[in-house]
Amino acid sequence: MSGAMNFKNCGAVLVTGANRGLGLQIVESLASGDFSPRKIIATTRNVASAKALQELAGKYSNIHVLPLDVVSQESIEKCAEEVDLLLQGDGLNCLINNAGINVVADFHSVTAEKMIENFHTNAVAPLMITKAFLPLLKRAADGKASDGVMGIQRAAVINITALLGSVELNRGELAKTCKWYPYKTSKCALNMVSRCMAVDLEPEGILCTAIHPGWVRTDMGGTMVRILHEMFQSLKHNIYFC
Repeated sequence: MSGAMNFKNCGAVLVTGANRGLGLQIVESLASGDFSPRKIIATTRNVASAKALQELAGKYSNIHVLPLDVVSQESIEKCAEEVDLLLQGDGLNCLINNAGINVVADFHSVTAEKMIENFHTNAVAPLMITKAFLPLLKRAADGKASDGVMGIQRAAVINITALLGSVELNRGELAKTCKWYPYKTSKCALNMVSRCMAVDLEPEGILCTAIHPGWVRTDMGGTMVRILHEMFQSLKHNIYFC
């Protein structure tokens, strides 16, 4: 069974940054595939302007759209409360921290404000969101018989990272052609956040993994396309780019 098919065993999946790009495609793929979970919770900062996401929710009854500003602790906590009510006593099987931004700046144009802005959204927010939703993740993990197997069929946190966050690979042409100080360092930080959470959440039966989906044709991505389902093949493994 591929990693994607494991989503069929999920009661609930939450995707941040679901209004466009990769997040929107994840929601659509989950809803339209034969591995669709019972509930797909799609969050966006502004529900009213997320027209494409609203259209998807109108087409698939298992999509639930909720507001979430990932850099607002108040919004994070409120969203966690709303998800708890929506789940009606069930747990959250999978949290996909997808929301991210790219603040473009090289050595000469970078500022402290640009670094902090990108760091907050891409590295700090996934950690704070995971902390807020931990009770629901633990509820899902406790609800499955402990057979030593960890994964999305039980409880998992998936952080969407990027190859550009790799310290080892930041050399040669990759380093010369892409000088995005804020974005690259924020994704590098996210990799370490993911590694630390993997250690801390393992005793709770919660898998934590960081996944690089490859280049995707999005507003923030590029012109090269990778099939989204390739990302799901690795969901039972911890993948880090350090």
